[in-house]
Amino acid sequence: MMMIRSLAILLLVVLSGCALVKNDATAFRPDPYYITGSKENRETLTSLFDLLARETNPGEEQFAVVREITNTYIRLGEYGKLATFLGTRLNQNPDDPYNSFALFTIAYCYMQQEAYPAAALYFDLLVKNYPDLIIQGQSIHLLSLNQLITMVDKPDQRVWYYRELISRFTDEINPGLAYFMLAQAYEQVGEWNGAIQAYTQYLPYVGQIIPGFPNADTYAKQLVDFNNSPKNWSFDSINSLVQAIKAALDAGSGNKLWQYRAKVNFFARSWEQEAADDSGIAEFNISSFMQGNRIHYADNLSAGSNANEAYLRTWGWSQYISTWYLYFRKINFPPDPEIHGRWEWAGVYYGEKF
Repeated sequence: MMMIRSLAILLLVVLSGCALVKNDATAFRPDPYYITGSKENRETLTSLFDLLARETNPGEEQFAVVREITNTYIRLGEYGKLATFLGTRLNQNPDDPYNSFALFTIAYCYMQQEAYPAAALYFDLLVKNYPDLIIQGQSIHLLSLNQLITMVDKPDQRVWYYRELISRFTDEINPGLAYFMLAQAYEQVGEWNGAIQAYTQYLPYVGQIIPGFPNADTYAKQLVDFNNSPKNWSFDSINSLVQAIKAALDAGSGNKLWQYRAKVNFFARSWEQEAADDSGIAEFNISSFMQGNRIHYADNLSAGSNANEAYLRTWGWSQYISTWYLYFRKINFPPDPEIHGRWEWAGVYYGEKF
């Protein structure tokens, strides 16, 4: 994993050398659990723990010894021992100014052991309860937040992480991606006001690639546009909508028919076109297609219609493309319970269905 390698490089850069001392007759004897590896490694660890016992005041000198112990364990691949050692120090030294880095390293250890939920707990504890540290020009809070958004599935937590990224590290992240993913997290927890606001903030960044969301631009724009619209064209049921459409066709009234269309996000395209090809609401004079023509329609909705979408086959529009399918959909807009679940005439498909 690329992020794990980055964290490893950062740790190895920071955990540079420290002068060692030899044991003497009054040397401190550490817990045998922490002494491991070859004879040389055991002697090194014993000397380091002896030196650590002599450095009783938290600060740079004590941290220099701790980081050398950490370096030794990482070199040996003893991530379990390292996590236990640093966790014990955290409990014994709650005011140590370097506890942030200890938490960061513990999280890294759990990642190396593929214990990702445990790693996430420590990253979360770090960014919410401990001060940031800049190591080799990198914020460990930023590194931790970037890890958390890939490891944590709970949307309420992801909301918090993305908000932190945006508010604190705008110049060091992709803000468009962050705003879109924040909006997605808000949607998942049902906070639609927050989602709409985040999608609105995303719109200046359209054109970016959002992994997993190929139609991100269209989705965000349609939702924001619909939210800002009067939404006064909807019908309470598919039956009432279709009846109104048929009555307008029977009367040959293009003006009446056009009043029933959705005033935002209305499309007109062939079946082959993708939704992303829409360049905004389809504007044309529908009356010109009806003038001198008798528009016919099927008695029933077309095959493929369901509880959320419906198609009405019509024909007689043009000598070039006679058949149009009028497309209706149930409105999915939880922010407004009075609109959510109603029906709208959302677009036109040209030509016969495949």
